[in-house]
Amino acid sequence: MLWLPLAMSIDKTSAALRQAFLGFFREHGHEVVPSGSLVPANDPTLMFANAGMVQFKDVFTGRERRPYVRATSSQKCIRISGKHNDLEAVGPSPRHHTFFEMLGNFSFGDYFKEQAIVFAWELLTKTLDIPKERLVCTFFKGEQGIEADGQAREIWRKVTGFGDDRLIGLGMSDNFWAMGDTGPCGPCSEIYYCVGDEVDPGRFGQEQTVEGIGWMEIWNLVFMQFERAADGNGGFTMSPLPAPSIDTGAGLERMSCAVQGRYSNYDTDVLRELVEAGARFANKQYGASNAADDVSMRVIADHARTTAFLIAEGVMPDRTGREYVLRRVMRRAIRHGHRLGIDKPFLHRVVERVSELMGDAYPELRERRELMASTVEAEEVRFRQTIERGLLLLDERFDELREADRKVLGGADAFQLYDTYGFPLDLTDVICAERGFSVDHAGYDAALEEARKRSEFKGVEQAVEGVYRSALATVREGSVRFTGYDRDADEGKISALIVGGALVDRAEAGAEVSIVTERTPFYGAAGGQIGDQGLIVTDTGKVRIADTEKPITGLVVHVGRVEEGSIERGQLARLEVDGARRESTRRNHSATHLLHWALRQVLGQHAQQKGSLVGPDRLRFDFAHTKPLSPEQLAEIERLVNARTLENHPIRTEVLSMQEARTRGATMIFEEKYGDVVRMLSMGDSVELCGGTHARSTGDIGLFKIVSEQGVGAGLRRILAVTGEGALGYVQELEGTLSRAAEALKTSPQTLSERIEKMLQRERALEKQISELERKLMTGGTSGIDAQLAQAREISGVKVLGAKSEVSDRAQLREFSETLRDRLGDSSIVLVGAVADGKAQLVLTVSKALVGRYKAGELIRPLAQIVGGSGGGRPDMAQAGGTDADKLDQALAALYDTVAQASGAVG
Repeated sequence: MLWLPLAMSIDKTSAALRQAFLGFFREHGHEVVPSGSLVPANDPTLMFANAGMVQFKDVFTGRERRPYVRATSSQKCIRISGKHNDLEAVGPSPRHHTFFEMLGNFSFGDYFKEQAIVFAWELLTKTLDIPKERLVCTFFKGEQGIEADGQAREIWRKVTGFGDDRLIGLGMSDNFWAMGDTGPCGPCSEIYYCVGDEVDPGRFGQEQTVEGIGWMEIWNLVFMQFERAADGNGGFTMSPLPAPSIDTGAGLERMSCAVQGRYSNYDTDVLRELVEAGARFANKQYGASNAADDVSMRVIADHARTTAFLIAEGVMPDRTGREYVLRRVMRRAIRHGHRLGIDKPFLHRVVERVSELMGDAYPELRERRELMASTVEAEEVRFRQTIERGLLLLDERFDELREADRKVLGGADAFQLYDTYGFPLDLTDVICAERGFSVDHAGYDAALEEARKRSEFKGVEQAVEGVYRSALATVREGSVRFTGYDRDADEGKISALIVGGALVDRAEAGAEVSIVTERTPFYGAAGGQIGDQGLIVTDTGKVRIADTEKPITGLVVHVGRVEEGSIERGQLARLEVDGARRESTRRNHSATHLLHWALRQVLGQHAQQKGSLVGPDRLRFDFAHTKPLSPEQLAEIERLVNARTLENHPIRTEVLSMQEARTRGATMIFEEKYGDVVRMLSMGDSVELCGGTHARSTGDIGLFKIVSEQGVGAGLRRILAVTGEGALGYVQELEGTLSRAAEALKTSPQTLSERIEKMLQRERALEKQISELERKLMTGGTSGIDAQLAQAREISGVKVLGAKSEVSDRAQLREFSETLRDRLGDSSIVLVGAVADGKAQLVLTVSKALVGRYKAGELIRPLAQIVGGSGGGRPDMAQAGGTDADKLDQALAALYDTVAQASGAVG
């Protein structure tokens, strides 16, 4: 359904609207701040960022100061968990989403109520040309002992000229906002937009229809002017804030709906493209009177965006936390695809389309496109292996319930669907509701809790229940003592042996075994440092240790294979760490501390560690930063680290209280959990808490060399680096590559770049010549164009031409089509086709004067189907491609009938 009441003077796309919003506030003194991460770094109470103010929370509360007092942003948001959970509304509702963008402007103690209202009104009614007749504004009417916001009402009256019918008072639930039970709070004002032909303020407050008709909130202005505090008697007191602030939020999708004149957010440009992508895979038409199919297509469109953005930020589908939320969303979309009859993996293709549509605004979508696609496809393949069996089980249970005249699916069955077939509970809820049943949630929760009791050690998949706890109980001191900080070998009694997931007394040659000793010099993987390798030797056998793990607190497990003889519980063992491998790991671990320090020197204190992996061959370091590092920044970071290694600072370790470590300025990792007593490492200017093994002095690190730097998510960068012999090998490999390249171009390494530049200049000159020749070939000169123009036919007063070109470059095809259209005059439609790499390409252009009667995107779709493809575009220009190049002439010839039919439809 399409509805276009607005004559816009600006580009109406979502991207243009985002830029118009940010540009407006930039012109009014606001700092344009990039979107914060979807995974909040400074708020453990939130699973995902759900509003624009999340990244500014510490600024509003005074815990953080920034060099600006006005800000604007377009924040990525997800609302799937907690009180902001829109999951079930997605699909049936025309305006709800799991992922959306929140436009916002913020004042940190600068301007307040009047200026915020003026800004909002000017942007909506002047910059975006939204008729004020389609708007109403709300204010806080007063409730629960808090006075009405009469000030806001009067400001709205003055700014808008509205009477009481368009200035509407609402209560606490709608028009009062608080950051929590205590803290900053204040009244709100909301701006609503009327969707549909009939604008009636008297119907304000009624829910929008399923088609989207009615009043829709498009902007919320929060006036933070009070501080709420507990009064000690179970109540609260309210006092004025010394510096009132502003926090506003406007959903980009809803704003686009208003600006583009659509009934539903899903008919706006980006979301409609994704809806159509799902429709193509289902071979169905969106809006073709099947409401259930339309819901499924909207779910796929929405969930594809959520999936793309979460994976781009490093969240991977799994069984717990944020990862499980992602899996739920993905499997919900996959099931809706299955419902539409899509019988093969498709969601990864829709996710790739998200990357194409939104990658300009969010480059991480393009940077991680391959990871996104491969992750989604693998997840869908796994789920499709069980979905049929799960649906069959449900059908059997439904039959049984009908026979027993019952309407509730048992909780144990719902849990089996989750545990065995991978059906999230909310997916089972949806399927049951479609068949007229509900789910016993209490029974499901009980079955889930029972399963948790049977598997206390989540994540320890290879051991039977309780085996690690039993192994730990054999250690006399209650925990394994680590002695490897100052030695690579030690002796210790074997306390426990685990083979095949069970405790045993003896392990023979060839057995895969996990060994627990009273004490060990082997470092168990933790804090980003991988586990040690080496040997464990007794009087009767030898075990090659491939890894060392810490599966639960206090337990160190040596994982290996019995190479010779046998070993027994209770034997005294000689434990020997692979010294060369450990030394390389020590160097790399110490280098991460210097790298962390250097990053903060060059980029700023925000460049905090977000993860690491330290092994003998290299180090990987993830840190907070919003954009790629320049070559100069990378060079300076390398210089700083290598300068500290040359200074050969001793690496000192101190064991002290957490409070003392804080007092002495030790760097701590946000995600890490520390005890009351900690190990603090100092090496020159770097002071950090760390439990890993390290070099004795910075000089032991040797050469430090950065291998790569890349983005791994929004606001997250990753450096790979090597040290010591690894760095020497890397440099030698680069020199070898450079020498071979120079030899191939018959020059020296020193002049290689100059030689390549000359070759590129020549290549550009040749490409220009080729382009000019292709253009001449395409047009055939003036006489060639005239000959093609002569083939045009007149249909209902419109000149229509289908022309074939020998040139396959799409940009040149567009240029050729526009040239022919312009030569034919103001009332013309031109389709140009060509074959490229065995595939058909089509470009269709419509004169500006005709776009009210004909839409290029609508005309090209049936023509694209002839060549086995699809297409779309703007009203005046559309493109398409297809795999059946042999039918290109047929598609060109079909243009005339297509225009004739469209002319008849127009009348």
